[in-house]
Amino acid sequence: MDISGSLSAIGYGLAAIGGGIGVGIIFAAYMTSVARQPESQRVLQPMLFLGFAVVEALAILGLVLAFIQ
Repeated sequence: MDISGSLSAIGYGLAAIGGGIGVGIIFAAYMTSVARQPESQRVLQPMLFLGFAVVEALAILGLVLAFIQ
């Protein structure tokens, strides 16, 4: 049995799944914390976008590495 193909597609798929899970966890934690203390929204919102940007950058890095190899 000869299996041929590229594992980079599987690697990118895992990177995309990880990014989706990470973004979901970040936004869920933000909504929970703002629902508990609405006055903390102004403090938490910049941290929300920073975390979102980092997670998405890692997912894009996974895409780039999938194309390189």
